Amino acid sequence: MALGVRGFSWLRGLLGGSATPSGALRGVAGRGPEERRESIFPRHEAIIISGTEMAKQIQKEVQQGVEAWLTLGNERPHLSIVLVGDNPASHTYVRNKIRAASAVGICSELILKPKEVSQEELLDITDQLNMDPKVSGILVQLPLPDHVDERTVCNGIAPGKDVDGFHVVNMGRLCLDQHSFIPATASAVWEIIKRTGIETFGKNVVVAGRSKNVGLPIAMLLHTDGDHERPGGDATVTIAHRYTPRERLKTQTRLADIIVVAAGIPKLITPDMVKEDAVVIDVGINYICDPMTGKTKLVGDVDFEALPFTPMCQPLVLRRFPEFKLPSTSRTFLPPLPQCLLC
Repeated sequence: MALGVRGFSWLRGLLGGSATPSGALRGVAGRGPEERRESIFPRHEAIIISGTEMAKQIQKEVQQGVEAWLTLGNERPHLSIVLVGDNPASHTYVRNKIRAASAVGICSELILKPKEVSQEELLDITDQLNMDPKVSGILVQLPLPDHVDERTVCNGIAPGKDVDGFHVVNMGRLCLDQHSFIPATASAVWEIIKRTGIETFGKNVVVAGRSKNVGLPIAMLLHTDGDHERPGGDATVTIAHRYTPRERLKTQTRLADIIVVAAGIPKLITPDMVKEDAVVIDVGINYICDPMTGKTKLVGDVDFEALPFTPMCQPLVLRRFPEFKLPSTSRTFLPPLPQCLLC
């Protein structure tokens, strides 16, 4: 049979894209004090966060999930991607998603449309994919041309096939702590927190960024009850954004145990805004001109150049989790995390 809603959600959960399946063990991020194990980050010692090993483990889990699904007599999962126009970044994202899908045994198709495509034609395409039983998941790559309303197109995808998690039903279920597809970057942040053992129970968290696709879902995941249908982090969350006065933002971040930055403002967070023992996760994506080379380079929202160490990053296959080592310090910094693939 075709891959059902819950089945595809389960497979996507192995990528970190959805809530923990019913009956599964809760991660450190969602545990109460009596359940938590000691953090994997010793204080005042060098810390190594291996993104490479994390990505390999995730890929292995997804491959095993697909194989188990096929062993039960089900059809191979199928991802349909709609790509509009010639945006270089969008084409790069889509190529990586197709490559990642193939690596774990998920088949995919790419539907290319010119930038002049009408909104009505895109809705017709999503309608056809919604009704196709062979299609397990649908992804319309954003951004779309200005004449197309992204919200309308996202809502045109069946909620059970909306692997980006942008449909209003999935966003609503996320806010109600129910099982749903979760937007990619928020899912990636949550996966990093769970897999690295970062404590969230009772912690103060600042999320700098309020977008409906990144900042809001991250805040929802971190603040909700760990005992609900879709377990959350039980943290106290403050949301800031680009119009929060800098001094007020600094006051909040100096109190934060965890800072997640997704505002799209280079060097928004500087070392003086971070207290000792804090964790900073930077998911900002900004393209700026490098004054030394004159070339365009990718940077996040955190001023890593002002920090007393140099992150050692490398691209990964399934997800672009950076890998770096910190010298002896009690601050833990995670550099920019581009959109995770397939979720």
